[in-house]
Amino acid sequence: MVRQPHFISGLPRSGSTLLAALLKQNPAFHAGMSSPVAALMNSCLEQVGAGGEFYTFFDNAKRQHLCNAIFNSYYAEHSDKTTIFDTNRIWTARLHQLIELFDDFKMICCVRNPAWIADSFEVIYRKNPFEYSRMYTPQNRQTVYSRCESIMSGSGIFGSAWSALKEAFYGEHSDKILLVDYDLLAQHPEKAMKLIYQFLSLDEYKHNFNQIEYEEGEFDSLLGVKNLHTVKKKVEFVPRRSIIPPDLFKKYSEMAFWQDTAGSAASILAPKKSSD
Repeated sequence: MVRQPHFISGLPRSGSTLLAALLKQNPAFHAGMSSPVAALMNSCLEQVGAGGEFYTFFDNAKRQHLCNAIFNSYYAEHSDKTTIFDTNRIWTARLHQLIELFDDFKMICCVRNPAWIADSFEVIYRKNPFEYSRMYTPQNRQTVYSRCESIMSGSGIFGSAWSALKEAFYGEHSDKILLVDYDLLAQHPEKAMKLIYQFLSLDEYKHNFNQIEYEEGEFDSLLGVKNLHTVKKKVEFVPRRSIIPPDLFKKYSEMAFWQDTAGSAASILAPKKSSD
C-alpha cells in the first residue's frame, strides 16, 4: 500500500525529468519520468463509464476502488518507499479525481517561459536532422513555423499541457499545486528544493546537484527523439540565444499566464516578472 502519493505535472521541457532525478536521490522517495498510471485510470473509467457495456455493474464507490487499485498495484514494488511521486502532464486536469482518491497530496507543476519551450523542441529537432520523429507529421514538419504551431496548438504536446495547467491554476483546488520555474530550479537548485520540501511538509534531504543520474534512452528511441529525457549530470543554467524567429518568441512569451497570480491560490517559485 502506497504510504504517501504526490504528483509531478506541468509543461514539457520545463524540468520535470530533472526534478524527478533529484527527488529519487532521496532513498525514501520513488520518482520517475511520465508514468502510465493516469492513462490506465482513464482507460478503466472509460470501460466502466456510461459509454461502456459494463456500466450497470459499477457505482462510484467501485470506480474509485478500481482507480486506487491501479495506483497501488503499479507501485506495489516500491513498498519500501515512504513517498511516491507519479509524473504525468494530464494530472493537472484530474485534480477533481485525485481529491477523491487520496486524503492528502500535493502537486509540483514545472513551468517555463513558453517561448523557451518552443525553442527547446526546435533545438532537439535540429540536433537530429536525419531522424524524423513521431512528434511531427510530414505536413507540420516543414518549417519552424509549422513545427511550433503543431506543438503549441490545443492538441499539441505543449498546448494540451498548457490548457490542463491553466485549468488547475484557476480551479477550486489550486491550493494543492506549486509551480516551479525551470530557470529558478536550474540557477538555484538548493534553494528551490528546500522550498519544495517545505511545500510538501517533508523533511529536507541533502541532494547532490553535481552528480545526477537519469536517462530514458529506450523511451526516447520509440518516439524517434534522441535525448528528450536525458538529464545532464550537473544542475546548471547555461544562457544562450534563442533559435526561433523573434515574432514567434514574442508570441509565445505572452502565454505565461501564471505571471499574474490573481484568481489563483497556487504557490509559485519563479523569478519576479521584470517591469517594462
